[in-house]
Amino acid sequence: MTTHPQRKVRGFSLLELLVAMMIIAVLGTLGFKQYQRYSANARYLKAQDDVKIVADGLDQYYLKYSRYPDFSSYEAMVDGNSPLVKESLIKVGMSPMDPFHQPYEGKSSHGNYELKCEGDPDRQDEFGPFSRTSGQGQVSGSGTATPGSTAPPPEGKK
Repeated sequence: MTTHPQRKVRGFSLLELLVAMMIIAVLGTLGFKQYQRYSANARYLKAQDDVKIVADGLDQYYLKYSRYPDFSSYEAMVDGNSPLVKESLIKVGMSPMDPFHQPYEGKSSHGNYELKCEGDPDRQDEFGPFSRTSGQGQVSGSGTATPGSTAPPPEGKK
């Protein structure tokens, strides 16, 4: 009779596999949270850009005709039959919905306009509502994201 020498079994123990899986899960969770934050910031900046484009179009219309067009809603401003679109003052096909799937708000009359976005409904502290009005150089609101930033400024600094 011949006996075979015992083979040594190689591999990972169950405990080692569980530890490795926990490390991967923690890293994945942290990565996903950061992804959500950057994604929300990108949507917020897109909303600010959309409002700025329409505001600039309204301002250009004012420079050309010495008055703002009459619009009862933001949707009317970005409609294909809008004088802003027809005169190429804003892009064709702009959405009346913000990147957070809420409608933009806006109205204009001969003397002024006001445009609003409600911001991210889930993160109002960071990406809150903002508005833009006639004669205003910058967007005003409670959100903290600005073009080129991904985080709010430190407390006490501007």
